[in-house]
Amino acid sequence: IRGYDDIQATLDEHLVNTQVIQFSAFKKPFESDIIEWYGKLKMVSDVMEEWMKCQANWMYLQPIFDSGDISKQLPAESKKFRTVDNVWKGNINLAKQVMNVMEVCCVEGLLDKFKEANDKLELIQKSLNEYLEKKRERFARFYFLSNDELLEILSQTKEPTAVQPHLKKVFENIHSIEFNHKKHITAMYSAEKEKVEFVEVVNPNEKNVEDWMNEVEDCMKESVKYELKHSIDVLSLIHI
Repeated sequence: IRGYDDIQATLDEHLVNTQVIQFSAFKKPFESDIIEWYGKLKMVSDVMEEWMKCQANWMYLQPIFDSGDISKQLPAESKKFRTVDNVWKGNINLAKQVMNVMEVCCVEGLLDKFKEANDKLELIQKSLNEYLEKKRERFARFYFLSNDELLEILSQTKEPTAVQPHLKKVFENIHSIEFNHKKHITAMYSAEKEKVEFVEVVNPNEKNVEDWMNEVEDCMKESVKYELKHSIDVLSLIHI
């Protein structure tokens, strides 16, 4: 829904004017109409508030649960989101057909539907945060990434190269890692394009990203140790 601010401004104006009329000394002949009208305006206000809250959460979660990887890892939350998704799309289609704020918002039971949808979205968001926290506990360097950045990686678990744009935040001065044709990790590059070959090839395929990233971190340490030792050995030979 667009133009919410315009709708809210008009609604607030009508609410204020109606409240003024309610205190009028001449309201008696129209009192029942005034009460009914105010009730409708209040209903529109309540529905719009819940609708906008639902819209914001739905827009954030929709691309996340469109990812097959996330849906598989959070099946219960995915099922809840599909229920909310159906409510959302059904009422958006209704709004498109009717194109009248008052008429749509006063549909019986609509407020309760959006309240229930928002309760489900809050539970989904809570479960999603717990899921991300577990991933960070397994690989502590994920704490350097925002929720959105981590979700971008987790939503593409079958594509290991999805970590590339985020490596600079995860590891100090690591610009990228090198993948071969099998998408195995063979080396790392610094921001200055210095290359360090890995002492062992890391296979990220068919593994959780937090697990193979731990393997990458261990391999980085071992590879640097190897290169340092090799440098010392070479220097020793030169001095001899």
